[in-house]
Amino acid sequence: MKLSQFKFDLPLNLIAQHPAKTREESRLMVVHRDTGKIEHKTFKDILGFFNDKDVMIVNNTKVFPARLYGKKEKTGAKIEVFLLRELNKPNRLWDVIVDPARKIRVGNKLYFGDNDELVAEVIDNTTSRGRTIRFLFDGDDTQFRAMLELLGETPLPKYIKRKPEEEDKERYQTVYAKHEGAVAAPTAGLHFSRELIKRLEIVGVKFAEATLHTGLGTFRPIEVEDLSKHKMDAEYFKVDDYACNIVNKAKIDGRNICSVGTTTMRAIESSVTAQGLLKPGEGWTNLFIHPPHEFNIANSLITNFHLPKTSLLIMVCAFAGYDLTMEAYQTAIKEKYRFFSYGDAMIVL
Repeated sequence: MKLSQFKFDLPLNLIAQHPAKTREESRLMVVHRDTGKIEHKTFKDILGFFNDKDVMIVNNTKVFPARLYGKKEKTGAKIEVFLLRELNKPNRLWDVIVDPARKIRVGNKLYFGDNDELVAEVIDNTTSRGRTIRFLFDGDDTQFRAMLELLGETPLPKYIKRKPEEEDKERYQTVYAKHEGAVAAPTAGLHFSRELIKRLEIVGVKFAEATLHTGLGTFRPIEVEDLSKHKMDAEYFKVDDYACNIVNKAKIDGRNICSVGTTTMRAIESSVTAQGLLKPGEGWTNLFIHPPHEFNIANSLITNFHLPKTSLLIMVCAFAGYDLTMEAYQTAIKEKYRFFSYGDAMIVL
């Protein structure tokens, strides 16, 4: 398929700037693949679609405060440093994106905090805006993480046209976040409250966890018309034995298996046996799911409403079918659903 087929006109006022008042009170569009029926509900109504021994697979990645503001040595020029991933923990090497990039050269020192509590040195150019930096910090890893927590900012996407607020520290994070490493939240999971998870467990729904540390590559613009030529940035993922046992038993028993989010789907589709079962795995995945794609594990998907011509929208089209997905999106625009990270949800059954 061609990239231009995934273009649609999205009114900018539908891009959510704040989360819903409570997690489970977001709107929920229900899309039935078998009949093409589209329903409008509230997120907590997902209770009605799952039964005893069904499984939900969630991404337990944890967002860290990846956006730092500092200044350049000597000139004092203001700079933004966006932490992408840690390359070497003992040496505190990080891949980052800098802005404005033209001012940041190898050998420059960067200072963060009102009293220069944190210092970094640029040691390599990776891309036009990418750099590798080394943090010069004498404390242990716990102290270093505390410093990042103090000086870093919640990495809200640029589509959210406001400064992060105190509530974002909690709301731009799932309630089951465990393993730090993401620079963007797995947003389908933001709709789950602890209470809703407990009610699902009372019904008999089992939860399995995978990890995929969402990077900026998930949101990088696709620049080729032929989707088969697009290369995704690699992201770290892990699927353990415990999750595999839960998921595979449910699959063998013919139960409903729901992927909570596109990042979860990428993780589980990256670790599949020849028999179509989930297998333990850990490493880096650059899997780009686009039509046509044969899904191996999940038979339902919870996801947010994504922006035009993105890899996320393209994956949803691969799962739900192109025509039905684009019809659902036009319905969402007409019904004024909220889009993107803090927006409303869709479940594809």
